[in-house]
Formats: sequence, C-alpha cells, structure tokens
Amino acid sequence: MATLLFKRKIIDWEKTGKNLQLLRIDNISLRRCVCNALSDKERCSGRCDECKFEMDTSISRTELAEVFCVSESVVFNWENGKTPVPVEELLFYCQLADVELEDVLVYRDK
Repeated sequence: MATLLFKRKIIDWEKTGKNLQLLRIDNISLRRCVCNALSDKERCSGRCDECKFEMDTSISRTELAEVFCVSESVVFNWENGKTPVPVEELLFYCQLADVELEDVLVYRDK
C-alpha cells in the first residue's frame, strides 16, 4: 500500500462561514461591489471613490443573497456552517471581497 505524502485537509465549514460573515460585515471591497450591483444605475457611476451615497457599515444577508441570486436563508446557512459554500460561489465571494481563498478557508484536523 502506498503512503500518501500529503495530509488531507478538511474544511471547517462553521469557522469558514464565520470568516464569510466577517467579510460581509466589514469589507469595503465587498460593500462597493454589492452597492454597485444593487444601486440605481442612473445614480451610480461605478466610481466608488467619488460616490456621494453613504454606504452602510455592513451588507445585509438579503443584499448579499440578491447579488448571489440565492435566498437569504442560503447565505445564513453558509455563514453558520450548516451547508458548504459551492466552490464557484466561494471563489466569487473572494473575488468580490478582494481576498485570497486561503485567507477565508479554515481547516480542521482529520
């Protein structure tokens, strides 16, 4: 039997979900993307540095769900580790928040 050279990593979805929740609450890049996606296109120039609209300090689950085209309960389940985030959604989340995937994922011991 061959011995594996690498230890298998198992994602801790509960802790990873908490990281996603922190990004939703306090990540300016994610706020700007959500604001731009949901804003009135007549008012929004897409130039966040010149925006006169007061952004909230956090994004609601409802707003984030709208951007991801899922229900609010799906976002709730992601953030609470009840359901794993699909890879495509996780990558998109990281892209919007301008963070690396490895900065969001939390692994647990086997």
